[in-house]
Amino acid sequence: MTMYKAIAAVLVTAALAGCAQTEGQQRAGTGALIGGAGGALVGQAIGGNTKSTVIGAASGALLGAVVGSATTPQRRGEQLCRYQDRYGRIYTAPCDDRYYNGDY
Repeated sequence: MTMYKAIAAVLVTAALAGCAQTEGQQRAGTGALIGGAGGALVGQAIGGNTKSTVIGAASGALLGAVVGSATTPQRRGEQLCRYQDRYGRIYTAPCDDRYYNGDY
């Protein structure tokens, strides 16, 4: 019975990961799925019991979500930079080529 619950949980998580709106959310969901599965396998191999499998799955899912989210590439023009005009006012606007070329 617990195997059916585990399979159902994986299927529901996979379905919800596909509903994410942004690329970062999709990468975080995919990373959580892959990390959770890998962590469960490693936890079972090391500990050989349910507790270590659950701990490995949770740790792997957390690490996978963080890595998936952090490695999302930023598209050019989505970064906002702070600028100061000649009157001293600070404003934000999309970054120009100096930011992307490292000439800031």
